[in-house]
Amino acid sequence: MTTRTVTIQNNVGLHARPATFFIQKANSYRSTIVIEKGNRRANAKSLLGVLSMGIEKGQDIVVRAEGVDEADAVEGLASLLLNGFND
Repeated sequence: MTTRTVTIQNNVGLHARPATFFIQKANSYRSTIVIEKGNRRANAKSLLGVLSMGIEKGQDIVVRAEGVDEADAVEGLASLLLNGFND
């Protein structure tokens, strides 16, 4: 299992459009991927799950992946989050 904590950089957090991009990226990996905020978890490949987390700018989330491409998955998703979706 590969894990990384990331601080959300984009202005609107992980809502609507950014969440869609995040989920599309997550679905490009074969690993099982979850995100965590506090004591809550969500499947990173589920729009409803990600949106239900209510993730806002400045909050820390943990990205966890387990599978054949787990390191690539965590790095790719962390990079997307840290670059603020280029907004």
